[in-house]
Amino acid sequence: MTTQNNTAFDKLFQDLTFHIRLNKAFHIWMAILTVSLFACLYAYYIQLSTGLGVTGMRDYVTWGIYISNFVFFVATSLIGMLLSAVLGMIGIKWITPITRIAEIIAVAFAAVAGLVIVSDMGRPDRLANVFICGRFQSPILWDVTVVTVYFLISLLLLYIPMIPDLAICIGKLNNRPGWLKKAYEIISLNWKDSPEQNAIIKKCVRVLLLLVIPTALSIHTVTSWLFAVNSRAGWDSTIFGPYFVSGAFVAGCAAVIILMFFFVKNYKLQDYITEKHFSNMGKLFVLMALIYLYFNINEFLVPGYKLKRADAVHLNDLFAGENAGLFWAIQLGGLIIPIILMLFRKMRKATPLMFIAIAVLVGSWLKRYIIVVPTMEHPFLPMQHVPMNFKTYTPTLIELAITAASFIMVIMIITVLSKLFPVIPIKEVAQEKGLLDENSSN
Repeated sequence: MTTQNNTAFDKLFQDLTFHIRLNKAFHIWMAILTVSLFACLYAYYIQLSTGLGVTGMRDYVTWGIYISNFVFFVATSLIGMLLSAVLGMIGIKWITPITRIAEIIAVAFAAVAGLVIVSDMGRPDRLANVFICGRFQSPILWDVTVVTVYFLISLLLLYIPMIPDLAICIGKLNNRPGWLKKAYEIISLNWKDSPEQNAIIKKCVRVLLLLVIPTALSIHTVTSWLFAVNSRAGWDSTIFGPYFVSGAFVAGCAAVIILMFFFVKNYKLQDYITEKHFSNMGKLFVLMALIYLYFNINEFLVPGYKLKRADAVHLNDLFAGENAGLFWAIQLGGLIIPIILMLFRKMRKATPLMFIAIAVLVGSWLKRYIIVVPTMEHPFLPMQHVPMNFKTYTPTLIELAITAASFIMVIMIITVLSKLFPVIPIKEVAQEKGLLDENSSN
């Protein structure tokens, strides 16, 4: 590199590694999260020792916010596939600074999704039986398998492209703990930036990108089949696979935008994640939301036209009954209004887009609740001679605390990953700016 390129690269490196510091604010934040997590885990201890009777679930409503949470976490994790694999493989260049952010989200949400499902088990000590005694006919076995595989592929997609960046950090990252540099040396696998190593990296990433697409589509399609293979009104649908996948992309886009905004404001990355990136993410967001809106219309229009007796009860509850307020708030505030707003360029700027993303992400979680709970409150068999709390479902404080624990764990994973590693690919950005040759990292 020329002296001018060296200076420019040093500035780029300093900008992209400025956040890698375990300062006092980081320790305070992690302490708050840790205390909060232990408080919530105490609620799980109560549930584990007492039984699922401490939740709002009963004989009729056997799935509550735990399953809603699981579906939401699986959904949000799919954004890694959309940005890294689909857009990356067709050569979309503007996604380069945000691909690692998407992979961090994918790893965090996929990792915790597996733990979330355990919270719904009355006997988690029997989890191994899912694998040992699992039946191939059971969608639950398929779900556990694809979630595990997707997590492993996402972890590799986060780690392997990061190896050259870690090697760069070893020689240039000063005033950091010695153990951090030692860790970089170990996990960078003696990277020397040789043509052979670069070829291996490219081949591995290409293979992983090809594998992650069917795996990601499978993970949420199989999750949708947990519902769709049931004949209950509200779940008995042939479109649940693509419906869930399109909804997953909407939730994932919202999560990426929120994290982009946080990193730009707190990690001083405004020169690398610009208004153009927010605008482009907003356009992608609109596209995914319109596809999801199409499936939402199909979900209700077709059963509403045929109006079978069970469907009539279910739709009446959603449109004008007990759950109508929540249903319309989700459809309007979490989907239709955000789509309209994002059609305007001013609303695709960083700050307004971040608030829209928060509304959509909250709506996405509530949408999973609406999918799960109202259907279970309307079984085919009549409810006779049972207490009132068997007929309706209200989450208890225990359930809310355990649900909060899952979100805290996601935040902790994202925090640790983003404070220990570059959140923007150093080598790829430097190459795009012409500061590094394609096969050079220093």
